[in-house]
Amino acid sequence: MSDKKTNDIQDTASVELTPDVPVEIVGINFRKAGKIYYFSPNGHTLKPDDRVIVDTSRGVEIGTVKVPNKMVDPSEIIPPLKKIIRPANKDDLERDARNHELEMDAAIICKKKIAAHGLDMSLVAVEYTFDNSKLIFYFTCESRVDFRELVKDLASTFHTRIELRQIGIRDEAKMMGGLAVCGRVYCCAGFLTDFVQVSIKMAKEQNFSLNSAKVSGACGRLMCCLRYEHETYEEALRQTPPVGSIVMTPDGEGTVTEVKPLSSEIKVRLNGTDKDVVKLFSCSEVRVLRRGKARPTEDTADEGAEE
Repeated sequence: MSDKKTNDIQDTASVELTPDVPVEIVGINFRKAGKIYYFSPNGHTLKPDDRVIVDTSRGVEIGTVKVPNKMVDPSEIIPPLKKIIRPANKDDLERDARNHELEMDAAIICKKKIAAHGLDMSLVAVEYTFDNSKLIFYFTCESRVDFRELVKDLASTFHTRIELRQIGIRDEAKMMGGLAVCGRVYCCAGFLTDFVQVSIKMAKEQNFSLNSAKVSGACGRLMCCLRYEHETYEEALRQTPPVGSIVMTPDGEGTVTEVKPLSSEIKVRLNGTDKDVVKLFSCSEVRVLRRGKARPTEDTADEGAEE
């Protein structure tokens, strides 16, 4: 995890940063696998999974410590660096639990009101701020929706500030969670704090089938895990003759038909033999006479932008 975080959550108190003078921080997120924000510990010694109360632009929030107290250079922080209010106490935790119960009730009511207003939108999640000053409804829809009357209806029902926030399909998968084809919890819901940039080029370089059903996640976008070994494959491919290269092998001259970059092996169809005679060689055993067609340098599809 990178130490540098964009602290775009605002609160009312901040620490003045002095160049070249290390500053103490803690990293906090507000939902599982959520983005981590830096705050000043405000004199408290905190450890991972401690709950804390902070004042943000959305109101007072309860968060979870992910990065314990540490000293960092001010250049690694984008100001302002806000202070936590206090570690969460028993009453705070009980209130947080009650809020989650209220969120479930609010979701049921909101779904009924969406149907009553005849809106083509799907409710994904509901979130109360810790101080109940705002109630946020996350939804998806395929087209533009005029939900002004719905907001008025919800405000008169819950008697608090209402925010309806449209999210994309990747965010929907992150919020709802589930099991991926590998049998593990979705990466985005389990540990990824930000969506990574993924392209179809990564699938090609790793010799994946380009069948969209096999390289797409539950959200319908390219799987985030395609990026995990991308740099390793790129480095290995630089040391491997591409398909179509003419090489000299211990058994004579031939044409590369398949590459196995991680094991540094290539399959070669030998010249002057049946077209079905293909042998496997280590890259160290062959000499490249003429390189094949260069691999693509531009992505043909970009699925990485967060929605």
